[in-house]
Amino acid sequence: MTKDNWIESALRRVGELADEKIVLAEAALLCAFDERPDLDPERYGRHLADLVAELSRRDKLARMEVDDPDIGQRSDMLRQVLAGRYGYAGDEANYDDLRNADLAQVIDRRRGLPVALSILYIHAARAIGWMIEGLNFPGHFFVRLGVGGRAVILDPFAGGIERSIPELRQLMKAQSGNSAELKPEHFLALNNRQVLLRLQNNLKVRRIQEGDLKAAERTLRRMLWLAPDEAELWRENGILNMRLDNMLAARRSLLRFLDLSENETQRQRVAKLLQEIGHQLH
Repeated sequence: MTKDNWIESALRRVGELADEKIVLAEAALLCAFDERPDLDPERYGRHLADLVAELSRRDKLARMEVDDPDIGQRSDMLRQVLAGRYGYAGDEANYDDLRNADLAQVIDRRRGLPVALSILYIHAARAIGWMIEGLNFPGHFFVRLGVGGRAVILDPFAGGIERSIPELRQLMKAQSGNSAELKPEHFLALNNRQVLLRLQNNLKVRRIQEGDLKAAERTLRRMLWLAPDEAELWRENGILNMRLDNMLAARRSLLRFLDLSENETQRQRVAKLLQEIGHQLH
């Protein structure tokens, strides 16, 4: 089996896993290796292990003073390790750089998008048994760290600082206009597969914006390996393949969408697209 095939097989296995079994950072690195199969997986695996070891060391030191570090101590430790010791921060100067959504390049550069940086925070914290999750906040990814019924929202893009509700409201208005308001769904936790798709979606959207439809289709194909039952992804893949004039691939994807989707409006639209494809293939 070639290295390319091994990576594809590994990503497909992630797609078959129960969500709670997915290790976010490892899966995100597989996506990066799919982009560049020449990378050394062991080097990046060692870096993840170093993050965990450093956070664990600080946690053990804290436990020599108190039985169970509180939420403030834990958020401080995360900041000290990820932002302090290893220098991770948001890439404000080149936010739309594709490298910011590639976890291997984020590790190399210590710069990235909020969701990519958050994956590293989540990995380190979960590896030592802490409760942490990504939030369904629009336009900017945050993590929520919980301890004993208390929780804080951290912003890995800004060095892991804590964000208050007023700050989140202000950010929402800055992004979406003064009429925008925080809603309960903005504080829902995303599952692991959703976090991975959000990371990959950044690559897909930017490639479409740049007009690189072939690269966008490769990214979308990878998203389908990770989430083979996501109907909307199959619809997107079908439409993208139509734009690339890959009509057989488009038909396969749109037929799979019909197998999975219960959205009658979208099903009708896809049925019309399949008719168009049929006319072109005959």
